Amino acid sequence: MSKRSGGGQVRLRQHAQLTPAQPGQVAVTVSVGPHGEAVALWSSTAGREALLGSTLSASGVSFPDSVTEAGVAAEVAIYSPQARNVISVPDLALAHCHVQPLPGGRILLVGARSRRLAEAMENNAVIVDADGRTVRRGTLGDGIGHVHTTRSGKIWVGYFDEGVFGHSNGSPPLGAPGIVRFTSRLVPEWRFPDGEVDPIHDCYALNVTGETAWTTYYSDFPVVRIAKDIVRSWPGGRTAAHALIVDDTRCALIGGYGEHHDRILVGDLDRGHFRRHRLVLPNGRPLPRRTVMIGRGAELHAFVDTTWLRVSLSDLP
Repeated sequence: MSKRSGGGQVRLRQHAQLTPAQPGQVAVTVSVGPHGEAVALWSSTAGREALLGSTLSASGVSFPDSVTEAGVAAEVAIYSPQARNVISVPDLALAHCHVQPLPGGRILLVGARSRRLAEAMENNAVIVDADGRTVRRGTLGDGIGHVHTTRSGKIWVGYFDEGVFGHSNGSPPLGAPGIVRFTSRLVPEWRFPDGEVDPIHDCYALNVTGETAWTTYYSDFPVVRIAKDIVRSWPGGRTAAHALIVDDTRCALIGGYGEHHDRILVGDLDRGHFRRHRLVLPNGRPLPRRTVMIGRGAELHAFVDTTWLRVSLSDLP
């Protein structure tokens, strides 16, 4: 078991305010690209509702939709930190999208869910060019929790439990390994290996820096590095984390269940000693539970609505 000791507060610093791509639009989702740029999907209020839609089953359970009833007009804006590029997507039909940049000014949009249609899974990935025209479609699998592209155009995908264990007509689902890397042609080229380290039941966090991926996952929450397709594992904090940032073997694990949503554990993977801190807003106020936190390399990016906050691993005690 890794040792942990108490610490104090870590204040995030405000980096930028994300402005709408068009007047009157609202943010649908936001992510971080391979250069540390923010990537936001914008639409109208009605469009946002459609793109984040769900269906209530007869038993009263709400299931996220995989597609919208009709195409939705949306814009993808890239910020570094101010808006420098906006791409219009006039007919977006993928619900609960992950959005990432690709080389050549292209944009990847990936729906979190993919239904089985007859003998094949529903397409849930679209690549559009700089003019918003669809240039490629594909299927990246169901139950997608994380999508990160690299500067060279590789696509790393992490799956939550429904993608790992989901139905697939007798054959393992595409997301069964827990992490799969795709080419920019949406073709799988690498899968998390079976038997080398503890299997992934639910990919809680994924950090891609350069061409190297880092992850922590259920059930025992190791910290795992994938570099040149070689996997190395450390015990980590042995506790849930929903984001991580890394620099060599120095690591910070961010978030957790319930009241630990603002927890940050900082330590060295080789030494196995982690110090606990609490993330707060720049003014010292508590971090809202709705905060979206994404690790890219040694930088933690936090989004509270349209406010972009950051903190670097080098700033942490």
